[in-house]
Amino acid sequence: MMTEQSKEDAKVEELWHTYLTTGEFEKERRQRQFFRMLPGTPRCKNCYAPFHGAGSVVVRFFFDKHPSNLNPQLCNVCEIFARQHQGGAEIELTMLFADVRGSTTLAEGMTPTEYSKLINRFYSTATRVLVTTDALIDKIIGDQVAGMYVPGFAGQEHALRAIEAAHEILRVTGHSSIEEPWIPLGVGVHTGRAFVGALGSEDGTIDITVLGDAANTAARLSTNAGIGEILVSEPAVKAAGLETNDLVQREIELKGKSAPLTTWVIGNLN
Repeated sequence: MMTEQSKEDAKVEELWHTYLTTGEFEKERRQRQFFRMLPGTPRCKNCYAPFHGAGSVVVRFFFDKHPSNLNPQLCNVCEIFARQHQGGAEIELTMLFADVRGSTTLAEGMTPTEYSKLINRFYSTATRVLVTTDALIDKIIGDQVAGMYVPGFAGQEHALRAIEAAHEILRVTGHSSIEEPWIPLGVGVHTGRAFVGALGSEDGTIDITVLGDAANTAARLSTNAGIGEILVSEPAVKAAGLETNDLVQREIELKGKSAPLTTWVIGNLN
């Protein structure tokens, strides 16, 4: 017999599963599409509402959205939604991680201010690509940016959209030029099942994030990718329907894995 708590948990799980996989929340989809056209960064990682610039004036006046006092990565409305619906659902999604290669060496050759400006430029540039390709922005931290491509927003071709976004991130950071990129990146893309939802922390903040092996695998792929490379796992290649005849196969040893992971190298754009 289900308890009241288990019934509530089941309702929350169903809500998140619908939100993340079916696209039935049409109002939220339309808002995201509108918000992403507005200028301004940073943005809410969930709905894309801009927090600064001219776009922030629009979302404040017409939608009463502003950075949450508890979690500045979310707007106040998305933070309230996450707080009221703590929990999530296990879904299939595609994860993209873009990692700065040789960040320690880069930092040693710059002043702290110069390095912070470079990383902020990377954050802004990569985030712009994630927003325009309908990713949920999972992490912007340290020398890494991560996006979640869930079916409810990116569509059923979420793996292909993530790979296309990886190409675009490398292009806009200069990896398709004959000159050196203005920041050296490696990108990892992986498709798998993970838990996505709203989780609380000990300090009382709520965040929308992803947990599970899929996220860990994508992150490790990015750190194994060379400069200008996109390492795509075999599940992501299959989900995207890519032909592998012209791609280089690479077996990657990942910490904690009993067997090597089969990946495919897409590009070195230099």
